[in-house]
Amino acid sequence: MTTSEENYLKVIYHLSLVSPKGVNTNAIAGTMDTKASSVTDMLKKLSEKELVAYQKYQGVTLTEKGFHSAKMIVRKHRLWEVFLVEKLHFSWDEVHDIAEELEHIKSESLINKLDKFLGFPDFDPHGDPIPNADGEIKKVTKLLLSDVELNKEYRCIGVKDSSSDFLKYLDKQKIALGSTFVVKEKESFDDTLLVEINSKEITISNKIATNLYVH
Repeated sequence: MTTSEENYLKVIYHLSLVSPKGVNTNAIAGTMDTKASSVTDMLKKLSEKELVAYQKYQGVTLTEKGFHSAKMIVRKHRLWEVFLVEKLHFSWDEVHDIAEELEHIKSESLINKLDKFLGFPDFDPHGDPIPNADGEIKKVTKLLLSDVELNKEYRCIGVKDSSSDFLKYLDKQKIALGSTFVVKEKESFDDTLLVEINSKEITISNKIATNLYVH
């Protein structure tokens, strides 16, 4: 596959997790910031390679081959993120764009050795699961911070929004994977939370709370 084809396949994979019955071409175009006609042309190419099942006006689904290929791209991306954070000491808001480039390295042997070198991690620095060499993904029950019960302890296990701005905000608040939360109060007006974290109380907006996964 070309780099462009891999990028499309990965986007379809992520969108299919939300829309398993079929991904709309406009959704793909919006995510990739391109024209719907360009998406249609690419879907025809991916269909010819038996990576997607595509019918005009009916959306697109990944074939078994396409699903596995997409997970292997995701696997590479997330392993490189772990490497960049743990071994090269990049911050978690810096690694996404670099991993976007590294994920297109073709060597399966390199990725498997990278996986072993890192100790076969199950999750990337943002808490997203890493598919293993067979495409299997470890599942974990997770809640959004906005949905938790009051006065119970929860641990941060991931972020829904992995944008640089959001991750930098979390760094300022000293919120990271493994941080423990106890929600003390929830405002009925706008769902703002009063949260105890790292032995101090802070106010967290609903926008922030709906982008933090806890367990």
